[in-house]
Amino acid sequence: MTRGGYLMELGIVPYQEAWDLQRSLAAAVQQGAIPDTVVLLEHPPTITLGRRTGEEEVHVPPSVPVDVVETNRGGKSTYHGPGQLVCYPIFDLARYGRDVKRYCRNLEEVVIQTLASFELEAVRIDGLTGVWLPAARSAPPRKICSIGVHIARWVTTHGYALNVDLDPTPFTSWITACGLENASFTTMALELGRRIDLAEVRTRAATAIAEVFELALDPLPASGEGVGLWQQPVHSALAEERTRPSAAAGAVSA
Repeated sequence: MTRGGYLMELGIVPYQEAWDLQRSLAAAVQQGAIPDTVVLLEHPPTITLGRRTGEEEVHVPPSVPVDVVETNRGGKSTYHGPGQLVCYPIFDLARYGRDVKRYCRNLEEVVIQTLASFELEAVRIDGLTGVWLPAARSAPPRKICSIGVHIARWVTTHGYALNVDLDPTPFTSWITACGLENASFTTMALELGRRIDLAEVRTRAATAIAEVFELALDPLPASGEGVGLWQQPVHSALAEERTRPSAAAGAVSA
């Protein structure tokens, strides 16, 4: 049965601002104020560290203009930059059987279907997260998409990062991405031998996630001075309640 949902399509958003947005949306989904919501965007050059990142993984050369951010998602380190499509599904897994493994497999399926629409065959590899292109001739498997999620009260944040058209060098020269010493990283543009319009990939990615999770997605525009300052009715009401003298401190949190 198809459910209604929201789709928020943004441009290049600083990582911290996008994280604030995710938390705001997650609270709204958890409260039932909004339906499941998908955020599609890009980040400026950023290295994110998952909860299992080891100190030896990060070896950014001096003076490299890149932010390094510790996150609460699972997994290890990865790189974000312009030309990479980042998808943050803010979903209530109570609607999907509260099955975390199935949710992650479905995210992989979304990426596999998105790549298939560009005639790129992608696969899962047992024991490894993310989405890969299979070995071909003398080339080993190449990782094209990283996945890392966080779940609180059965509501998801973080998601996947699909390499569309960017230089993959930072995955190996700035970090040991995903903790994989000898992994090879690739992009859609490298595999297809041509430039790729990220807007086209975004459209197909939205179609794929709607199909896999059986959602009918309506656009949700961002508003306010910054993306992370996005407001919604429940949050506004709670903020107003806190300013009243009679409001009990700590009675409600969002």
